[in-house]
Amino acid sequence: MKNIPVAVQMYTLREESEKDFAGTLKKVAELGFDGVEFAGYGGLSAKEVKTLIDELGLRAAASHVPLEQLETKLSQVIEDMKILGSKYIVCPYLMPDRRSEQDYQALISLLNQAGEICRKEGITLCYHNHDFELERLSDGRMALEAIFDDTSIDQVKAELDIYWLTKAGEKPVEWINRYKNRTPLIHLKDMTTDEEQFFAELGTGGVDLEAVLNTGEEAGVEWWVVEQDMSRRTPFESIEISINYLKSKLPHLVNK
Repeated sequence: MKNIPVAVQMYTLREESEKDFAGTLKKVAELGFDGVEFAGYGGLSAKEVKTLIDELGLRAAASHVPLEQLETKLSQVIEDMKILGSKYIVCPYLMPDRRSEQDYQALISLLNQAGEICRKEGITLCYHNHDFELERLSDGRMALEAIFDDTSIDQVKAELDIYWLTKAGEKPVEWINRYKNRTPLIHLKDMTTDEEQFFAELGTGGVDLEAVLNTGEEAGVEWWVVEQDMSRRTPFESIEISINYLKSKLPHLVNK
């Protein structure tokens, strides 16, 4: 199995990061993660963040960047990626007032345009799904299918989230295989097996994680990203359980 590196999405540690951004990154490194996927930079400049992660032996896997910044500040976002040594920008979420069929068409146009600008700069734009994109449009396609069907594979890649796919009744492996070599980033999450279907630490729920991990190399996955939107444990306890599960499955993590 290819040694695909593992990052943590810093949104998981949002409250800890607000209190102590540098200390939170240090703990992430100590737990054995290879890198981080950013959701903001803790009030620091990209250069300051780069210095910090270099000192800790972490890499910048990607950054979640709000759609509004992709629309208005794309040049600065790209410059930050270059400073961080990261090549993936991720559009992370659509606000409820931007989910109409007309909104999706506007989104597709924006992703194509922004993706082409990114591509010319050596950066890759990705789209991250939740469950609402699995709803059907008037043409019968799911919104997420339309997003990937109607954008160029050279300009827009996928960051598939296996929790939200599962919650929507889909099989993550089928989506990963369908978009083979278009899924450089995969959000690894688990789900409780009760009616609540709450976010669960990796290996403690019902998602077929091994099938996903076994698909990674062939599908061209470049980063596994651990995220837990909410946890009934502390976020550090949560990600420690998840990274320990991955250490039991991914040999390259064992000695970190």
